[in-house]
Amino acid sequence: MQTYLEKRQPTNNVARFYRMSVMPNLFGEWTLLREWGRIGQGGQVRMDWFDSEDQAIGALIALETVKRRRGYWVEPQQLFMFHR
Repeated sequence: MQTYLEKRQPTNNVARFYRMSVMPNLFGEWTLLREWGRIGQGGQVRMDWFDSEDQAIGALIALETVKRRRGYWVEPQQLFMFHR
């Protein structure tokens, strides 16, 4: 599972992205990989480990909810990248 969000406010020079994905790791755990930063530049990366896929997906959904409240959204033309 993965998601990609953007926040753009040209009047305030804001152009940010937030990317998250859930994937298994080599140790039988699940990883929530997060990357964020300014669009067009390298971002910061953080990995959080969970015992189950459900826990990792729950964390992704919770973070996505917070980001959407803060003005991040999925750009419609990007949806095709994640729903194949």
